[in-house]
Amino acid sequence: MDPRAEFTNHLTRRTFLGQTARGVGGLALGTMLMPELLGAAKTGGSRVAGLPGLPHFAPKAKRVLCLFQSGGLSHVDLFDHKPMLKQMAGKDLPPSVKGTQRLTGMTSGQGSYPCTPALKDGKLCGKNGLWISDLLPHLQTVADELCFIKSLHTEAINHDPAITFMNTGNQQPGYASMGAWASYGLGTENANLPAFVAMVSQGTGKNPGQPVFSRLWGSGFLPSSHQGVGLRPGANPVLYLQNPPTVDGEQRRALLDDLAALNEERAKEIGDPETVTRVKAYEMAFRMQTSVPELTDISQESRETLAAYGPEVTRPGSYAANCLLARRLLERDVRFVQLFHRGWDQHIALSRQLPNQCHDIDQPTAALIKDLKARGMLEDTLVVFATEFGRTAFSQGGFGNPGAGRDHHGRSFTVWLAGGGVKAGYEHGATDEFGYNIAKDPAHLRDLHATILHCLGIDHERFTYKFRGLNVKLTGVEEAHVIKGVLS
Repeated sequence: MDPRAEFTNHLTRRTFLGQTARGVGGLALGTMLMPELLGAAKTGGSRVAGLPGLPHFAPKAKRVLCLFQSGGLSHVDLFDHKPMLKQMAGKDLPPSVKGTQRLTGMTSGQGSYPCTPALKDGKLCGKNGLWISDLLPHLQTVADELCFIKSLHTEAINHDPAITFMNTGNQQPGYASMGAWASYGLGTENANLPAFVAMVSQGTGKNPGQPVFSRLWGSGFLPSSHQGVGLRPGANPVLYLQNPPTVDGEQRRALLDDLAALNEERAKEIGDPETVTRVKAYEMAFRMQTSVPELTDISQESRETLAAYGPEVTRPGSYAANCLLARRLLERDVRFVQLFHRGWDQHIALSRQLPNQCHDIDQPTAALIKDLKARGMLEDTLVVFATEFGRTAFSQGGFGNPGAGRDHHGRSFTVWLAGGGVKAGYEHGATDEFGYNIAKDPAHLRDLHATILHCLGIDHERFTYKFRGLNVKLTGVEEAHVIKGVLS
């Protein structure tokens, strides 16, 4: 007997009905394997479309660059200037300001909570006078491109849940990341590179910084073809990409063709979309054998461009090098690029660690903004400079002690945006005179996610995926709103 017929004879009624319901998977399989023939996606050369009907409306941004500062950047030192902290320096934060909010175990037992002013002075920058610390002199020069949100808040007060929340919309692991959602919904304009690429660098602040796990650019419950691809520093940015010795490109192509045929038969038999994902992963890796070496070869960059990003730009794996690679990815139409820079967790030695950490990112970040603008890309690229939470207005440890720092603070903190879809040289929201509580226009991080999707032309309420009986969204099940005040 034909094994397939025997397999059918042994199907239970429930399994048969389930398989029948998935019968359209065979059509979907062909659609994914040969989209140019079946018309499921108007490929336009190398373009691979996302979901039908997306974007919901004309987008202002075609792509996203997320510069994630891992560890909890100190908003009161760098962006949220509070003269009251200098007036109250060394005195306890008033109980009426501190309130009853949760503190971490690192400061909940302190006998006092002395107000601590910004580590260094700053100045009002740009046409609209946005205050930026003198620890970031290069960033001060691009103030007219930045859109500050000074009233962001989150419930998470510990690193892993807070970082997971910011990157996936949920404090629990297993949910899809922002870049995976963008890939799933909008597809890619360049089939020779992944739609979502992530890179990690270690700063000179806290070393080692908070761990950055690959699940932060994972696909969660979405098809795994939408997970981010991590680029590593050095000669092999993607592991196992190169052919082994004695295997040439023609042999590799023949092997993949045979393997695809076997996987196609298997997918038709069991209807598992992950089988198709495996085929697509093999094909992407084959194309990346050519595209990745070209991407990472910066020898054609001008001397002026390399100098603009700073002396670390030629050191593989540095934040500066990753910023340059991010620009090269974006100009090759990669949909979502994310840089993770570790080292912002200044519980101790704030006076030493914070300047070092700022030095890492200041020149490369400013150069990246200027580079995108000079190439006409900033207007349709949304840049998101984010962190998981802020830092306390009071000192962790004795006031004035060189070993003192600042604790976690999720009640209010600052992020900034730039480029496609947001106002330039603008400030949204405000905190109280201590930088501790929100005084105006609160914005939850779910609102930030809704705003990012809006700039990409996506209505977050209608962008869902069926998972565990729910229509799951990046913005979660609680209420979320686009931060309309920042939109251009």
